Amino acid sequence: MEWEIVIGIETHAQLSTRSKIFSPASTAFGAAPNTQASEIDMALPGTLPVLNKGAVERAIRFGLAVDGTINPRSIFARKNYFYPDLPKGYQISQYEIPIVQGGHIAIVSPTRGDIKVRLTRAHLEEDAGKSLHEDFAGMSGIDLNRAGTPLLEIVSEPDMFSAEEAVAYAKALYKRIVQEIEICDGNMQEGSFRCDANVSVRRPGAPLGTRREIKNLNSFRFLQQAIEYEVRWQIDSLEDGGKIQQATVLFDPDTGETRMMRTKEDAHDYRYFPDPDLLPLVVSEEWKEQIRKSMPESLQTQHQKMLAYGLSAQQADQLTASRSTSTFALSTFASASREDVPMLSNWILGPVSAKVNQEGIDLGQRMDDLPEALAWLSRRVSDGTISNTAASSVVLDALWARQGSVDEIIERNGLKQISDSGAIEKIVDEVIAANAQQVADYRSGKEKAFNSLVGQVMKVSKGKANPALINELLKKKLAR
Repeated sequence: MEWEIVIGIETHAQLSTRSKIFSPASTAFGAAPNTQASEIDMALPGTLPVLNKGAVERAIRFGLAVDGTINPRSIFARKNYFYPDLPKGYQISQYEIPIVQGGHIAIVSPTRGDIKVRLTRAHLEEDAGKSLHEDFAGMSGIDLNRAGTPLLEIVSEPDMFSAEEAVAYAKALYKRIVQEIEICDGNMQEGSFRCDANVSVRRPGAPLGTRREIKNLNSFRFLQQAIEYEVRWQIDSLEDGGKIQQATVLFDPDTGETRMMRTKEDAHDYRYFPDPDLLPLVVSEEWKEQIRKSMPESLQTQHQKMLAYGLSAQQADQLTASRSTSTFALSTFASASREDVPMLSNWILGPVSAKVNQEGIDLGQRMDDLPEALAWLSRRVSDGTISNTAASSVVLDALWARQGSVDEIIERNGLKQISDSGAIEKIVDEVIAANAQQVADYRSGKEKAFNSLVGQVMKVSKGKANPALINELLKKKLAR
């Protein structure tokens, strides 16, 4: 490529607390404008902020989930800027010492395979209000309901080199982290999960180019479209002899284009300084360990376990699409031999998922009996007792209906395969003698004729002949 794309993502995840980060005002969505803005959110004289413990616990949970460092002491600062929907004239955030530093999120790149996107930091802050540009006699209105809403800003390193990788990262963060550890509802339509993409281009091997930040992308489709347009725009500008100016831009989904909103400020322009109304935030080891013990295993960790079993990234993605399916699958794999895991994965994603969808239940409701039964069924397929076809249809249906153990179902339905080579050889001889044309076709190079002969043997044996033995004996005899 003549140009290399470099992308970093800043994500604002609204934390799932019922009240705001520094006041008792509600965070419920959909209230009438300015009915959930307290005097603390607006920093009226005589008011003091009080930190929400639940917001801190959610930030710690995130840091643990991504293997980040939880700083034992972090500082809240005032980030000063003037905007109509920021009534205080500053935003309470964290700058020099955030609550979480480092960590990573594993993704699957369409071009680079399994990679880890490094995280720079995750810090707590409050949201601003919202400007409403409906027709107010030619003016804009201000809704301060969102002012003070708790946010966790998650900042990645510039480790992504395509729009597809950026989307894969955002989806992993959204589905396998913030939703699954229950720190954010992830409702992108309501603004609970918003991404800012920092995009730059450079010649391969050159220093990082000047970045432009695309603000407030609230869908994965918009994220991809915005990055792809911005990349084309930057490359065209540079190839025409222009220079890229660091700026904040907005994406217009109607036109599919980005447009500059303002030149980008650097940190010193915000005049950060420690908030005098808030003490440093101290996180003890005891508190951190208490939260760690209360957390479920993250889907990111379970995804890595799926890959360690030798499953493809696509299968691991499908199995970790929900916690119940992921936990069920890992429980099943733990009771089976490693060689049987691919077969079990196919059953879970196929007939088992079909049963779940048909009955509208959660797979967690079958954790008491089905994982161990499926593992035992896979052994019966591997040792030749039963065919995969009979196992994934007849036996699995009966197991789902709780009609007995695997061996009882096999015996009751007469599903044991014929594994006596002498008996199968006799059937093979009969089929070869009765199908001279297919035999001739196979010997002349028509591979499909072989499958036809296998089918004939299965038909004569009423589906009970061991397929592996059929294939072995047929090939041996047809080679003569």
